[in-house]
Amino acid sequence: MARSEYYHDVAAPVAQELLPAAFAVVRNSSGRILLVRRADDGYWELPGGRIEVGESASTAVTREVCEEAGVAIRVTGIVGVYSDPAHVLVYHQEKAIYQQFAVCFHAVSTTSDAQPDDQETTAAAWFEPEQAAQLSMHPAMRQRLTDALTEPHQTHFD
Repeated sequence: MARSEYYHDVAAPVAQELLPAAFAVVRNSSGRILLVRRADDGYWELPGGRIEVGESASTAVTREVCEEAGVAIRVTGIVGVYSDPAHVLVYHQEKAIYQQFAVCFHAVSTTSDAQPDDQETTAAAWFEPEQAAQLSMHPAMRQRLTDALTEPHQTHFD
């Protein structure tokens, strides 16, 4: 699904609706972090996505991580709640402009393999935290990852 993403950009259109989403900072037994590469813009990000009607945020993130990376997870905590009005997503096919309202979780997995879905994601891989810091990411996603890595026992809000 083609989209444009704005973060503290004066050129951003005004959001019309909230988009509830859930993402996860997933670690494996060796402490590596799971990331996926978006098919639409090529950025790396935490796996996750929209919360559907009838599911909880933790159920949504578990489903999304499995869909995008083929990895089963167990949610262990909350990184933070991210609702910055200056984070705007434009979905061109839907003709919709959203302010993202995202819950970001800590999670673990015993799975060592990760596979992209080849629709929303073109790659899925485990990275050392230092490697993840060097990847091309949207600033809003980078903030979530940084929060999780630098203050893992703190719940963050924006």
